[in-house]
Amino acid sequence: MYMDNLNIVGFRATIDSIDETLKQMNNLKKDGEIIQLLNADSIVSKNHIIHGVNQAFLAFSRDENLANDISVEIVLRCSAQRQISKAFDILGLKEGNINLCVIFINCDYTEELSSVFSQDDEVFTADKKRLQKVYSISDEELRTMSLENIIIDRITKLTVNY
Repeated sequence: MYMDNLNIVGFRATIDSIDETLKQMNNLKKDGEIIQLLNADSIVSKNHIIHGVNQAFLAFSRDENLANDISVEIVLRCSAQRQISKAFDILGLKEGNINLCVIFINCDYTEELSSVFSQDDEVFTADKKRLQKVYSISDEELRTMSLENIIIDRITKLTVNY
């Protein structure tokens, strides 16, 4: 398992069927490629995702992974959660209108997805109050660290607290 390149792109989308959307992504990618869709409303920045993806690959390389699948491990790490159900509650897809963070690893299908979704990196503009609630971040914590650093710190601590 390797990560040759990483590309993170924002999209605005309407999802009628999560299963059908995931099938579309699976049909697009080839062996060794990863396309991971996340709910961008629960993401503070691209750095948040870069750190989570790196931690997921490191976890696999150290045999410290929490999931058997790298895509699920990415969701766990990016959500700073140990439980898969909680991770998908935070970053999982929802039917209807959704802001998407699309992670391309070892591939780039931005052009293909742009024919289905509207590319828009504005989806990475963080709603700090929402994120504070989603990640249970206290006002006290925010007085000492930025929201981005708090979330990145929690992602890192998943490994430390293993």
